[in-house]
Amino acid sequence: MNTILRWLFDLFARLTRTLDWPLLAALLALMGIGLAVLHSAGSSNLALVQSQGARYVVGLGVMWLLSRVPPAALRRATPVVYAVSLLPLLAVLFIGTGRSGAHWINLGVFYFQPAELMKLSLPMMAAWTLAQAPLPPRAGSVLLAVAVIALPTGLILLQPDFGSAMLVLASGVFALYLAGLSWWWFIAAGAGAGTAAGFALFAPISWFSFLRPYQQDRILTFRDPQNDPLGAGWNIIQSKIAIGSGGFDGRGWGKGTQSHLNYVPEHTTDFIFTVLAEEFGWLGVAVVLLLYAFVIGRCLWIAAEARDPYARLLAGSLGLALFVYVIVNGGMISGLLPVVGVPMPLLSFGGTAAVSLLAGLGVVMAIGANRQAKR
Repeated sequence: MNTILRWLFDLFARLTRTLDWPLLAALLALMGIGLAVLHSAGSSNLALVQSQGARYVVGLGVMWLLSRVPPAALRRATPVVYAVSLLPLLAVLFIGTGRSGAHWINLGVFYFQPAELMKLSLPMMAAWTLAQAPLPPRAGSVLLAVAVIALPTGLILLQPDFGSAMLVLASGVFALYLAGLSWWWFIAAGAGAGTAAGFALFAPISWFSFLRPYQQDRILTFRDPQNDPLGAGWNIIQSKIAIGSGGFDGRGWGKGTQSHLNYVPEHTTDFIFTVLAEEFGWLGVAVVLLLYAFVIGRCLWIAAEARDPYARLLAGSLGLALFVYVIVNGGMISGLLPVVGVPMPLLSFGGTAAVSLLAGLGVVMAIGANRQAKR
């Protein structure tokens, strides 16, 4: 019996040696909270919870597989992964479907969102491009990395999916930042983006030519939700009410009125954080934000400990990208940012986003395991 137990223990140790247990524990806690909030937001719909749980299992499986891929092998495969990820972005423009554009591809069994692939493959390619030359990068490397970032970002904007495009863009920009790019590049880029955004917002020709009606509504609603309280401003107004009514310790699990009475639309997806805030209050929000902070900090620690420039840039970019996802969704539901349709990681209902996030964290774990093996 002891021999069998020892053999099973050794097998388990070999199969899980690449997993980062502190990081995995935080992720499991977030997923557990996500399922609990989803159960309440979905009015105790067990099928909804089981469906999301199955997606988490798939994501954890992908995470485990990628955690066993050595960073050197991942680096060699990066250009192919990037090129293959571009193909669905092209295909979705012709065969895609969605309520406000072509964001999804119907595969029969499930809907697939091609933009999610780029949340992993773009940081990989940006890190690969920058790591080919000494750091900090020179003008040639920077321009090549910008082209690598701009191509998928432009294709996602054509869908149009502004929220995903900005998240993908951010993941590439973080690689440039971590590579040691001078602040002057970011200041110049920020000034250019601000000028373009101002022109788009205030020039009548640009407003009607480049912004779709729902995008115009989002901008106007962000400026003044009370301008159309029963229409475009409804989501934000009700979201703020739900967040405020939670108080310090919340109304209690399953006792939120805003979501259960359907005042907050999309309360199982983009606005699920409002359900958490209403039912668990400031305490619940603080716990979840601390878990996110731990996951992001763990990714940055692994990046700082990595010896290879490619691995360091990739792990850091993936960690900081998660930071942006949380900030954008949190700002969106609280009215601090325009509504752009960005889900809250591991809380919002959805399969592609959860799997892509866990896949990226699997890569981070692989980088951490490789670092430990070399010491």
